[in-house]
Amino acid sequence: MLEQVIFFTILMGFLITVLLSPVFIPFLRRLKFGQSIREEGPKSHQKKTGTPTMGGIMILVSITVTTLVMTGKFSQPTVETYLLLFVTLGFGLLGFMDDFIKVVMKRNLGLTSKQKLLGQIIISVIFYFIFKQSELSTEVSIPLTDYSFDLGWGYVLFIVFWMVGFSNAVNLTDGLDGLVSGTAAIAFGAFAVLAWNQSQYELSIFSVAVVGAVLGFLVFNAHPAKVFMGDTGSLALGGAIATVAILAKLEIILIIIGGIFVIETLSVILQVISFKTTGKRIFRMSPLHHHYELIGWSEWRVVVTFWTVGLLFAILGIYIEVWI
Repeated sequence: MLEQVIFFTILMGFLITVLLSPVFIPFLRRLKFGQSIREEGPKSHQKKTGTPTMGGIMILVSITVTTLVMTGKFSQPTVETYLLLFVTLGFGLLGFMDDFIKVVMKRNLGLTSKQKLLGQIIISVIFYFIFKQSELSTEVSIPLTDYSFDLGWGYVLFIVFWMVGFSNAVNLTDGLDGLVSGTAAIAFGAFAVLAWNQSQYELSIFSVAVVGAVLGFLVFNAHPAKVFMGDTGSLALGGAIATVAILAKLEIILIIIGGIFVIETLSVILQVISFKTTGKRIFRMSPLHHHYELIGWSEWRVVVTFWTVGLLFAILGIYIEVWI
């Protein structure tokens, strides 16, 4: 029964996105919700100017509908289900506001960094208080050891750091056609396996709903992309994967499974530190995927390579949790 639920969850998530896209993409185009490309980015990206963005709305609709319908088929949705949807839609709304300011109000940078950070913190803190009221564990376990420690009230700081960090990490990774769609599908697929292994079936259903939704989106987002997810999608996916890891009590293993997102973020941090302290750049451009473009790799080669590395990270994370 559960195996059928998982299969139909992926299928439903995939079909909703695929069926919405031929209707929603022309709608975005008519509204002139086209992506503005940063002039300081790779010159080859300038031809993408005007490609419809805010496609993350389709992903959010698919995830929400699929999760509620399929969770209801298996059991009644619990607080974990609603927490997952709250964070996903909350970060998605924040990303939508950012995208709206960029494409409609023609402010290419969108929300200011302080506005975005404040919104992320507010959502994370609300999540924590609901989490705390539900008497869920505030312990953090260290992979490959039997050691765990209870952060108590300090867990709120951990949650804020994790959610803000990973939502921004996924957002930074969203710079090439299909890059985040593929890496997110792999990462959420890994967490679906781990949640299943722990008999946390609602987390598994949510995770495979995301897999189905982003794979459906990838049909239209693969190079050359017909639509971008925008911050609406990337911030939501980053917040969602951090939430899955927190609820599954696999917080630290997210560093491995989400290794691509971590590496992309570190490349930006190291680039900034190096340039400010020495005046020299470590990479030709950050995030890291742009570096490989500028040394001559095709966009498709970069994306497939990152997918492959992401898959290896996912397998490593599963191996550590299940077999070691």
